[in-house]
Amino acid sequence: MTQIHPTAIVHPDASLGAGVEIGPYAIVGPQVTLGEGSVLGPHAILERNVRMGARCRVGPSSVIGGDPQDVKYAGEETWVEVGDDTRIREFVTVNRGTTQSYRTSLGQGCLLMSYVHVGHDCHVGDGVILSSSTGLAGHVTIGDRAILNGQVGVAQFLRVGTFAYVGGHSAVRKDIPPYLRTDGDRILGLNKVGLQRNGFSAETIEALTQAYRLFFRSPYNISQALEQARSELPPVPEVLSFVQFIESSEKGVAV
Repeated sequence: MTQIHPTAIVHPDASLGAGVEIGPYAIVGPQVTLGEGSVLGPHAILERNVRMGARCRVGPSSVIGGDPQDVKYAGEETWVEVGDDTRIREFVTVNRGTTQSYRTSLGQGCLLMSYVHVGHDCHVGDGVILSSSTGLAGHVTIGDRAILNGQVGVAQFLRVGTFAYVGGHSAVRKDIPPYLRTDGDRILGLNKVGLQRNGFSAETIEALTQAYRLFFRSPYNISQALEQARSELPPVPEVLSFVQFIESSEKGVAV
């Protein structure tokens, strides 16, 4: 059965799935959907226009679905979308989108630790971990299974690729290619530990190692490495994705 604490406030427009729990002094605003089995902690706020999947958890004093912090925003109807099984800890903020994409999205199975901020029009993939006090400015895209350590700041309009690892206390001002381990804008190497833990084959890891060395440990600059990549690198899907990410970067990639 759905459980709503007597001190909580739930807007009549809200839709609550089976088994939802809403804690003391929590607020559920208009046009909010909470999937079955989701839990809203004490003093947590789903401000408005939030679609949250099943079995999600929102920690105390988090605010999801607040207005975008963009001076051009003029009250348009925009949304936050959260996938199933995502955990949001205490004091997290996730702002709605603007007319650029009309939504901010978190994928399935993500973990947002305490004091994380996700700005407007950010799109976070499945299984992403954002560690404590990490902040995403507007229009940031994070690929599946990426990990951002504590106190990382990502500038607007940037991308962090799938299975990338970003070290703590760092600033990201360029795109981070997939499968790499970085200290902010400085590439440290292939994220071999992360790839091994996620079941990548030795052959795939070796192919990605070749790609990493071509782009970041050779005499070539990025443009020259792109010219060499098609003929020198094995045509495995992960390598093709790696090269395509770099080729499509509009802000430039970390080095």
